[in-house]
Parts: sequence; C-alpha cells; structure tokens
Amino acid sequence: MRQSEFPASTTDADAPAKLLTVSSLNRMARSILESNFPAVIVEGEISNLAMPASGHWYLTLKDKSAQIRCAMFRGNNRSVRFKPANGNQIIVRGRLSIYEGRGDYQLIADSMEEVGDGALRRAFEELKARLQAEGLFDQENKQQVLSHYDHIGVVTSPTGAALQDILSVFRRRFPAIRITLFPVAVQGGDAVEQIVSAIESANRVRHKLDLQALIVSRGGGSLEDLQAFNEERVARAIYASELPITSAVGHEIDFTIADFVADLRAPTPSSAAELMSPDQEDYFQLLTAYQLQFRSAIGQTLRQAQQVLAWLIKQLKHPDRRLQEQAQNLDRLENRLRLAITHGLSRQRSDLNELARSLLAHSPAQRLQQLKIQMDNVMKSLRQAATALIKTRVAKLGELSRSLNTVSPLGTLGRGYSITFDDSAKVIRRSDDVEIGSTILSRVNRGQIISVVESVENDEK
Repeated sequence: MRQSEFPASTTDADAPAKLLTVSSLNRMARSILESNFPAVIVEGEISNLAMPASGHWYLTLKDKSAQIRCAMFRGNNRSVRFKPANGNQIIVRGRLSIYEGRGDYQLIADSMEEVGDGALRRAFEELKARLQAEGLFDQENKQQVLSHYDHIGVVTSPTGAALQDILSVFRRRFPAIRITLFPVAVQGGDAVEQIVSAIESANRVRHKLDLQALIVSRGGGSLEDLQAFNEERVARAIYASELPITSAVGHEIDFTIADFVADLRAPTPSSAAELMSPDQEDYFQLLTAYQLQFRSAIGQTLRQAQQVLAWLIKQLKHPDRRLQEQAQNLDRLENRLRLAITHGLSRQRSDLNELARSLLAHSPAQRLQQLKIQMDNVMKSLRQAATALIKTRVAKLGELSRSLNTVSPLGTLGRGYSITFDDSAKVIRRSDDVEIGSTILSRVNRGQIISVVESVENDEK
C-alpha cells in the first residue's frame, strides 16, 4: 500500500484526521501484515484445537510467554501426515493476516509438521535437491521395468506385511514367477547397511540365479520409520544397480529418496507386484480363444480336404488297374505277333521244301540256278514281309506304349507339368499349404527345382 493511502499522523496539528470505518482499518492492517510477512516459520505447542465439519482447522499456537491464533484451511491440511492434538509441538509454515470480521491477528498455515520430523524433512529436501542436481533422478538414466519377469528379487523385511502383500499378489496373478527374498531390516541402525548390501549382493549373483529385477519395499510409517530409504547410500546403491529396481516404500502418499532414484515407483508393495506381473487370467482367456479359433480352422480345412479327396477318388482311375489292362493288351498283341511270324515262317518253310523237292526232281544246273534265283527272291520277299510285319507290330506297340505313358505320372511330367513338394516331402495341393519364406521342391521331367516362396496368391473362388 502506498504511503498516501494511510491516514495522516495525529501529531500533525495542521492536517485534519481522515475518518475510517472499522472494516477499512482492518483491511489496511491486513494488507500491511500480508505484504510484510508473506512467509514465516513458527514453532509452538497446539492448544484449543478445533476441527469443524467444514474441514478447516483452528488452533492456538503458544510458547511459554505468548500465543497466536492459527487457521489451516481444508485444501492445505489434507497434506498433513499426522493427526494433530492439543499438546503437540509443531512447526508451522504460513503467512500473517487479520480476520477482518473480528479484527483478530492470526497465522494462516500452509503446512504443518511435528517438531521431531522437522530436521528429517529438511535433510530430506536438501538431499533430494543435491541428488537431483547430480542427475540421479533423470528419466534418461532409468532402466525399463517390464510387466513380466521370470525371476524377481525382493529386498524387504522377512516378517513385514509388505512381503506378504507382494507374495499374495504374485500367487494370484502369475504364480510361475520365481521370487528370491533378500532379507533386511527396514528401519533402525542396521537398516541402511543391510539394504545397500542386499542390492549389491543381488547384482553380484544376478547371472548365477538368472535374476531379472528387484523390488525394494517396506510398509508405511512416519518419516522417521522411512528414514533408511531417505539415506544417500541407499540412493546411490539403487542408482548403481544393473538390475532394474522398483521402489515400493510406504503408502501411496509416502515419497522417499529411493522412489525418485528407482527405475519405477510403485505407490504400495502390492502395486509393485501388480506392475511387474501379467494376469494369468488374460493368458487363459487368450489361450481359450486361440484353441477355439484353431479348432474351427482345422475343422474347416479337414472338411474341405475330405470333399476334394472324395471328388478325386471318383474322378481318378487307379494306376494299377490301368497298368494291368495295358499289360494284358501287350501280352495279347505279343502272342498274335508271335503266331503270325510262326505261321509265315511255316508257310515259307513249306514252300522251300517244295522247291527243294522240285530241285531234286529237276537236276540240270540251269534249273538249279533258276531255282536258286527264285529261292533268293522268295527269301527276300519273305524278309521284306517279315520286316514289314515287324514294323507294323512295333508301330502298334509304340502306340500302345504312348497310350500307357499318357496315364503315367512320368508322362505327365514329360508334357511340361511338375509336382511340387514342401520341405517335409509332402505334395503341395493348395496355396494355403505354404508360407512366405518357406522352401519348396518342384519335380520336373528331368531333374528338380528348389525355390523359396516370395508371395502367395489364393484363389478366392
């Protein structure tokens, strides 16, 4: 407030006094107090504590020789970590003001803590600021914490409720996860040394035990109870860990230095187990869906294959029967050919014998020479006839052989077709039988071709 806004001094006899209302005076006094005392820290004892239904707190803060009224409104008192009572020694941070309605001078409290926690809270804030400046809280320095591990280590008290909460959640959600306990004291003089030693030991044996992650945990408590997790040695052990660490210290409203350094902060021990384990019910539902889908697909494929097979059986005449029929025809033709040759030879032999008898009957050399020429001609005719007959039979036999090759699988290959097998020597009949990237073998008339599938086009018809 500017000086000109205040009433003139009563000692100035020449200046007339400015008339003020009570409200204006209280408003001016409040403005002076709030502008000159915007932040104060006061220590004292609680008395006359009142907590009406509005949620605001009203109390008197006193020491041996003085007292001051205090008010703490609902929005601020929700962050108080203890339940105040008359007689508590506390430290209040706030600002001075005046309640204009009554003209009461009062302290408006923004935060409140017990005197015993004050030094710990200041040390907490100092260490937090220093470690943050060093980069221990930076997100880029944190490891990824997965939602599924095979083996997790737990650094906590073996007798605390935190361990039972963690084990209960793992048993319910995914009991196949292995849990290794690294027992430590979570408060007291030995707690810091044991927690640091447990984290370092877990990292040393992580390869031997196939350990994949750590949970550092304890139940809730006061700031003094959680002090072990606000120590610098514990913070640096967590930061140096090769194993990803989830901090689950205290209740949801509790924050420790370990929470800021850890790779993941869980609000409670149970939440840590929830975050680091899958729900087996999701796997069961997914497996059931896959089973139904697989059975449906297999059933449809089998039905289609059975229909195709039935149609092929009706259309295809068994090769054995065709071969048997062709073999019978070949035997029949062979017998006819042999009989024809035999009959021809018998007839020619008969003629030859007749000529021989005529020769014996007509002995002149001329007749013999003529007969010899005649015999040569007859023999030539006989050979020609035999040759022609054999050629005819061979041509017939070739035609029958070609007919046989028509139904032969090798004949099919010879006409430019091929038979394709997969890498397990199974005949490929549908494009669905292969996948992209698989190896196939095609048998052709001469040799075979090995190919890799680059694409598959299905016949939508």
